[in-house]
Amino acid sequence: MTTDVGTDDLAVAVDGRDRPIGLAVIGAGYWGPNLARNAHQSDALRLMAVVDRDPAAARKLAYRYAGVIASADLEGVLADPGIDAVAVATPAASHHAVASAAIAAGKHVLVEKPLAATYAEGLSLVEAAERRGVVLMCDHTYCYTPVVQRIREITHAGELGDIQFVDSVRINLGLVQPDVDVLWDLAPHDLAILDHVLPQRLRPLAVSAQAADPIGAGQACVGYLTLHLPGGAIAHAHVNWLSPVKVRTTLIGGSRRTLVWDDLNPSQRLSVYDRGVDLTDTTDTTGSADADDRHRRQVSYRSGDMTAPALPEREALQGVMTEFSECIRTGRAPVTDGRSGLRLLDILEAATASLNTGGTAVSLREGGR
Repeated sequence: MTTDVGTDDLAVAVDGRDRPIGLAVIGAGYWGPNLARNAHQSDALRLMAVVDRDPAAARKLAYRYAGVIASADLEGVLADPGIDAVAVATPAASHHAVASAAIAAGKHVLVEKPLAATYAEGLSLVEAAERRGVVLMCDHTYCYTPVVQRIREITHAGELGDIQFVDSVRINLGLVQPDVDVLWDLAPHDLAILDHVLPQRLRPLAVSAQAADPIGAGQACVGYLTLHLPGGAIAHAHVNWLSPVKVRTTLIGGSRRTLVWDDLNPSQRLSVYDRGVDLTDTTDTTGSADADDRHRRQVSYRSGDMTAPALPEREALQGVMTEFSECIRTGRAPVTDGRSGLRLLDILEAATASLNTGGTAVSLREGGR
């Protein structure tokens, strides 16, 4: 079984020495090869080892790169003083054990989503990293795409006005997972994006969830999350393993403008519309009009221009590796730090609690923080 514990380099200061940051990739399964390739291409990092409980899987990945060792011995790799950091690409159930061991060994840690299997495990990782003084970063890859970075700029600059709604759809004919439902499998992408692009004052306060298993797979295959935001706005996420078509869209509506992100349209991923609904403060003083007439006069529809910002195309994982290495070098917190991963776990656990109580809204521990 795959882990499931599974040059011309820019020199940087690591522990007082000028050299590239030594990195080990833990897990040679689905995501590990992507991490290894991008680490190998980074000037600031030096890929030194691949670790997997399956020695053959470790060798298969490590042998693509000269000088990279393959190992099934996580403890031995963590004891290597030349390895400064690890990238964890093992199943979520093992994230806590692997990352905890790395933090205890004084290594900086990049963890694939979700940060851990539970909020309590995630909190222990965050606190351990803070005590040890090492970087703990979540690989929320979408947050390092040019389009999501541009969306963050737009929302944080107030270009949309007051946020009124968020609507995201992530559906496809996907692999039904044996150990997690569709909310835990797909929604972390959308939750990470939402956490990244919305200003801190709009962080969710509560969540309600609905889900179904219409094919009897033993896990919910279709799910809906509703996040209750400060000020009365809501954010909605639809995730689905059963759709015969693939859809990846996000709408963020504001009082001034609305943006639409279609991730499957490379020629126009992002569109910003100056269209919406305005309410005018018109009071009927004649007393002759009924309530419906008064309401109609108060509502007006705005139809302005649409703009499509130009966006560069680059691999998001290169941005992840750049952020990770810069945070190790400078000591600053990553944009997607452990706390951001903890907020996602909070929402996912609350969503599960909501499902167990018939879809009622469940308050968040991290609500508004």
